[in-house]
Amino acid sequence: MQPSLVSIVRYQEPFESVRKAIELCKGLEQFRAGDRVFLKPNIVCWTRKTSFPKWGVITTSRVVEDVIVLLKDLGAREILIGEGTVTHRPGDTETTAHAFETLGYNTLAQRYGVRAVNLFERPFRKVDLGAGVELSFGVDFLESDFLVNLPVLKCHAQTIVSLGIKNLKGLLDIQSRKACHSADPARDLHFMVSRLHRALPRSLTVIDGIFSLERGPMYDGSARRTDLLLASSDPLSADLVGARVLGYDPGKVPHLALTALDRARPADLSDLLILGERLETVVSPHEYDFPYTPDGCLPMPMERMGIRGLSYRKYDLSMCTYCSHINGLTLWAISKAWKGQPWDDVEILTGKAMQPTPGKNKTVLIGRCMDEANRDHPHIRERIVAKGCPPSPASIARALRQAGIEVDPGHLKKLDEYPGFFQKRYEGRPGFEESFFRVS
Repeated sequence: MQPSLVSIVRYQEPFESVRKAIELCKGLEQFRAGDRVFLKPNIVCWTRKTSFPKWGVITTSRVVEDVIVLLKDLGAREILIGEGTVTHRPGDTETTAHAFETLGYNTLAQRYGVRAVNLFERPFRKVDLGAGVELSFGVDFLESDFLVNLPVLKCHAQTIVSLGIKNLKGLLDIQSRKACHSADPARDLHFMVSRLHRALPRSLTVIDGIFSLERGPMYDGSARRTDLLLASSDPLSADLVGARVLGYDPGKVPHLALTALDRARPADLSDLLILGERLETVVSPHEYDFPYTPDGCLPMPMERMGIRGLSYRKYDLSMCTYCSHINGLTLWAISKAWKGQPWDDVEILTGKAMQPTPGKNKTVLIGRCMDEANRDHPHIRERIVAKGCPPSPASIARALRQAGIEVDPGHLKKLDEYPGFFQKRYEGRPGFEESFFRVS
């Protein structure tokens, strides 16, 4: 059996660096002139209210355009750029439209005749992924002949890395995404993500590592200028090498190990041929996890503030994208509310699987899933619920204030402004230019 080819190329210049990465791994050998091509960048989040760090979070428009040029040269019949960006308000199409405009996708449409598609404005179709898993994918993806998957080189606080296979989750409808965060440990997030590759047509993965990200997947992580491109026509192979570049043994990244098992492949890179840069010269360890106290009951920054009387348990795999979207803002609002006096032994629970700790005075259940999971739990003395799926900022503020944590409701209303607070980290840092996310 021929080894799978994976290329590692230093990003040096527009067009040529992407072309070199793809040609080196023979990434378009399965492409046919006349194919309908679906491009899947990673636009994990967006806000219309403020500038925010896109480096290592969102696929650069530079790489998107370079791939389009190559596909047009090779005779693609139609090219779609498609994404289902997370927004807190269901039915919000304006935010994704703003993302497409800001990232230059509308300019690309005029220049090259491509189309940018918000998957949440289009139909979905259920796909059987085996092992009893059925998830709904965007029909525009399903009806394409060829996929070019354009993830970012990033870590992920739940799945360790978020590369090509994890990027496919952005093709799912909302209910399917939530289903991926099952409370069943046998069908957890790792397992569900490992099934996604079964929906793939012929494909190419180009991992955009011009910037990389620690503690991703969003703007509160820490970006680096990395200047790497990884490419392969085999989706698993690209991710195995990407994980190694980020400093991880791919066999210990659960969703990659499970995908390898499903494909009867080793996860140790032994059946790969890496071309271009030598792997050992580009490995750069990235942290994936946010630090918590040893018992997992409080983020370390809050521990260092001296906060007492509060347990805000560490997120688990069952916290879905939509609750994750507001989790950081909630922690920030609580930190702002701390005045030095211990709170009344309050425990805050998130996700679908957490259970109350005996002896706590107040238990705050964030979201419908926690509400339903602990509706009659005997360990709860005072039950307080932030209702909704996901809960609104106002609902969370009411619940926290009922528990005696006097958060400023105005802070929790800053969901769209919150990403901008992290922009200051990169001000004046050479190499972190917005131009990578523009089309000139």
